[in-house]
Amino acid sequence: MLFGSKLKKSKQIPVLALRDVIVFPDQVKPLIIGRSHSVASLLKADSSDKSIVLVMQKDADVSILKSDDLHEIGTLAKILQVLRLPDNKYRLLVRGEERVRLTDIDSKELVWTSAIEHLEVPTEDERDLELMIQVVHEQFERVSQLDPAIPEEMVQSIVKNFDGSKLADSLIPHVCSKPDEQQSLLEMLSPLDRLNRIAEILQEKAEVLVVDKRIRERVKDQMEKNQKEYYLNEKMQAIQKELGDEEEEISEFVVLKTNIEKAEMPEETATAAFRELNRLKKMNPMSAEATVSRSYIDWLIALPWNRYAEENADLKHAREVLEEEHYGLRDVKTRIVEYLSVRQVAPNGKAPILCLAGPPGIGKTSLARSIAKATNRPFVRQALGGVRDESEIRGHRRTYIGSMPGKLLQSLKRAKVNNPVFLLDEIDKMSKDFHRGDPSAALLEALDPEQNDAFRDHYINSDYDLSKVLFICTANDLREIPGPLQDRLEIIELSSYTEPEKIIIAQRHLISKQLKQHALTEDDIHFSKESLSAIVRQYTREAGVRELDRQIGKVCRKVTVRKMEASEFKKVWLTADNVELLLGSYRYLDRGIDRDGEVGVINGLAVTSFGGAVLEIEVAAFPGKGDLILTGRLGDWLKESAKAGLSCLRMRVEQLGLEPDFHTKQDLHIHYPGNASKADGPSAGVAMACAMLSALTGRKIRSDVAITGEISLRGRVLAIGGVKEKMLAAHARGMKLAFLPKENESKLDELPQYVRDEMEIRAVSNIDEVLPYVFLSEEEDATVE
Repeated sequence: MLFGSKLKKSKQIPVLALRDVIVFPDQVKPLIIGRSHSVASLLKADSSDKSIVLVMQKDADVSILKSDDLHEIGTLAKILQVLRLPDNKYRLLVRGEERVRLTDIDSKELVWTSAIEHLEVPTEDERDLELMIQVVHEQFERVSQLDPAIPEEMVQSIVKNFDGSKLADSLIPHVCSKPDEQQSLLEMLSPLDRLNRIAEILQEKAEVLVVDKRIRERVKDQMEKNQKEYYLNEKMQAIQKELGDEEEEISEFVVLKTNIEKAEMPEETATAAFRELNRLKKMNPMSAEATVSRSYIDWLIALPWNRYAEENADLKHAREVLEEEHYGLRDVKTRIVEYLSVRQVAPNGKAPILCLAGPPGIGKTSLARSIAKATNRPFVRQALGGVRDESEIRGHRRTYIGSMPGKLLQSLKRAKVNNPVFLLDEIDKMSKDFHRGDPSAALLEALDPEQNDAFRDHYINSDYDLSKVLFICTANDLREIPGPLQDRLEIIELSSYTEPEKIIIAQRHLISKQLKQHALTEDDIHFSKESLSAIVRQYTREAGVRELDRQIGKVCRKVTVRKMEASEFKKVWLTADNVELLLGSYRYLDRGIDRDGEVGVINGLAVTSFGGAVLEIEVAAFPGKGDLILTGRLGDWLKESAKAGLSCLRMRVEQLGLEPDFHTKQDLHIHYPGNASKADGPSAGVAMACAMLSALTGRKIRSDVAITGEISLRGRVLAIGGVKEKMLAAHARGMKLAFLPKENESKLDELPQYVRDEMEIRAVSNIDEVLPYVFLSEEEDATVE
């Protein structure tokens, strides 16, 4: 049997449960305790005869113990010293006395106690015990020679100990670190059995130390002074050789080498990749430098250096795709067809850098997708809005963990080919930072067809050919793009959609898309042309069709609810009269001309993010000192236009019938009412000059006239932008006459014929050509009064 014969039961002795700690007989050990029942047992024992039973719990993670959670065999110990710590814990020093068996644990009170049985040590054959002690002494001396961490004093103490039981107990804490194995040795009463197990452990430890010594000796010959990292790496390789894993490690480098050869890199890049691979072989795989090096090699392998998608240059197919997915946009479609034609003639030619400029919602991004589909190229998109770090374009230098290539090469990795359609979205939204550089300047090299065949990313640090990439940029405001960058771009301006164009786009694309998204069919709802016109006019104010798409989706949702709730659903016929029932009250009123001619009030034309707009400019004149007051969140351009217009009037006082000193006796107040956002742009000088002249002379301005154009000091009308958007806005507002600069007359060809038929548009080169038509005649003035 495992235990010796039982002696007489003892009295109840306090019990102290330990976590992964065992105290052997004749061992002095410090302990720190803090659990309430442990502290209570300690204080109970310390106040009596200092005796306490130390027993290890079976699961160290259990905090709330039961008697079954403790091992059956423990150690009876004496408390030598108790010290209370500041955090209400106790440090005690104990000395083990003998093995005992817990027979009757009382865990009902806070202080745990138990009766114990003292266990007899079985009688051993003295000859066998002496031989085993000698074997243990020899093995321990061998281990101490291989392990310099064992102190000489301990070796002398062990070899002079010939008491089998005490020798075993003194060696166990030093040769066996696992708590469960220590517990099994505690439960072995036979000294011979314990020495046998310790001899086995010493033999295993000696073999490990012999291998470790051989590894250290092999590494030592290759090591340089103070190269700790190099030493650890060589030691690891030696360990792998002993374990037989060297072939697996070598195969990983073979795979990397093969992948580098297959990547078809330029010679310079391949040389750098092999050089980095040789460095990686000598590094510790767990080091930070190895991580950076491995990431660099992986990036070089992943980039599509010489992989190209097979391009479809069929002009007929391209026309069909573009016409099917987009209505209008004649200039863009023409340019794409021209590009494909050139590709057929010169397949190795450099791709252009197109920039689609126009207000939001007119289909710039979707158009780029269609170009990719028409040319059978992969499509990748990179949003540049908010990019302010040059490293996001050129990449980070490989000096720290987390460095990576710029967004251009990252996107090419996703595309897996070197000739995708690459959309750089919102190129005008980039910003620069004093500390991080100017990302727009970093794009100069990438977007220059003359030099982007050798684009150098800071991370890759090698030339990369971007000349086959079809870059397409989008922008809302060309004025926000720096001049040098804009010079690299082939700009195609996309103007606002007209109302008929929006209706056709809705009929061809938007309605079918929304019906599909809401699980409806043409048998459930019908959109009449009049209903779409009402939605465009009364519920949207935009250049594109994004809000129109949302409103059609809203109608579809209402119909879906009706269909689900109605017992017998009937098809909904949407007309101009019942649109309001589904979409609610009108968001915008189609006001038309809602006032008669007034003094100092004129219709100016502007381009906003929603397209063209008619802005009423108000001017008031009153006695003063000649101050010019400007209100309505006006930008610098408009303020300068107002001053230029005033100076133009002062130069023509006799011609215009003004008093020569009017600018010293009257104040002028120019106001843009209802301007929630900042208004700016060089296109309102003529309108403000006319309004100031009206305020000074008291003549009323026609309410059906709209004017756009900048003015010079001598009265010249200068060119402006956004002609189509402005004329469409004037027509929608019901203007009968509109003026624009002579230099912009060629842009009238872009206007729909119905706009030119229903509104008179005059191209003028001087303010003198405007004034005769702006003011009401004396008869009309009297009628208005």
